[in-house]
Amino acid sequence: MFVRDLTLRDYRSWPSAEFTLAPETTIFVGRNGFGKTNLLESLFYVATLRSHRVSSDAPLVRSGADVAKVSATVENDGRELTVDLAIAASGSNKAAINTRPVRRTREVLGILRTVLFAPEDLALVRGDPSERRRFVDELVAQIRPMAAGAKADYDRVLRQRSALLKTAGAAMRRGETDSVISTLDVWDSQLAEFGAQVTASRIAIVRHLAPLVTAAYGSIAPHSRPATIAYRSAAGADVDASPGGDDAVDEIRDILAARLVELRDKEIERGVSLVGPHRDDLELVLGDEPAKGFASHGESWSFALALRLASVDLLRADGVDPVIMLDDVFAELDVRRREKLAEFTEGAEQLLVTAAVADDIPTRVGGRRISIGVSDDGGPRSSLVVGDEKIVPPLEQEGEAHE
Repeated sequence: MFVRDLTLRDYRSWPSAEFTLAPETTIFVGRNGFGKTNLLESLFYVATLRSHRVSSDAPLVRSGADVAKVSATVENDGRELTVDLAIAASGSNKAAINTRPVRRTREVLGILRTVLFAPEDLALVRGDPSERRRFVDELVAQIRPMAAGAKADYDRVLRQRSALLKTAGAAMRRGETDSVISTLDVWDSQLAEFGAQVTASRIAIVRHLAPLVTAAYGSIAPHSRPATIAYRSAAGADVDASPGGDDAVDEIRDILAARLVELRDKEIERGVSLVGPHRDDLELVLGDEPAKGFASHGESWSFALALRLASVDLLRADGVDPVIMLDDVFAELDVRRREKLAEFTEGAEQLLVTAAVADDIPTRVGGRRISIGVSDDGGPRSSLVVGDEKIVPPLEQEGEAHE
């Protein structure tokens, strides 16, 4: 799989851009703030319908514009599909596949599969549970696109139920108990149903991912403690959601429904939803200790890399070689981890790399180098291409010389 064409209009710092790419390594070089990361972010958005940097779409739209447009043509095993996205600063987004509008934007999920390595990955180990939930959800969306619908439905129900809980206490004190309870019963039923689907899909993905993470971490840090992951849910660790997760939905739904009954009084008192996949976490363990709070800086980076490397292996096992994107990540790694990452990504069909300084990239990584600059004419900063050249790694140069 590779991206052949990428076109942007009013996407962040790019008023317009057109790139023709190939199944090879392409390196985007430019100083921080020049817009090179925006290129990878736009492709990540095509793959997951979310940014890896912000939680809302508004920042993706260029200042002064109402809509950002992203078009990507993806070739996969001889089949070609073009995704067109219109990302609105406010309101609903629109999407089309091969110029045909689709009813829901999530219908584009699965056309492009990608794994993005970024400096923000350290938050997977050291950050809040929301970072790890998002990591799992991004994999679910790419491997099981239909499951994204359950996640969207769950988020909608959660917002409505949470709004009700914020007013439930006062309403019950006014004697509106029956109305509050009957409405909560309806929302609880939907929360348990959609929550079970979301949880089952997550558990299934983590079950397949876990051995790959252990192996990847062992290759990166062979002298460290073994790394393991597990999904922690209100549904319990004993739920069998393999291989696809669907067989476990009924059991998880019953568990969530029972927990909602147990916690109803506490939820009304606090005005928040206390149970569901929005409260779950992906446990990362080194040896017998949680990685968060106990892992060193080097161990944390190794664990973050292992999660991404394992994601690549998981997508490949599903039959597709994903586009691998490295967003200024070499600058964050020591020499040994740089070389390990370079070695792993050598086999990628398409590798897209950004770097503020070309010297941060291991010399073994060659390919096409596109230099990014900016134009500042008094308005919003505009990114533009200022150079495009082919880079031949030293080993290949030596081979050509011998020939």
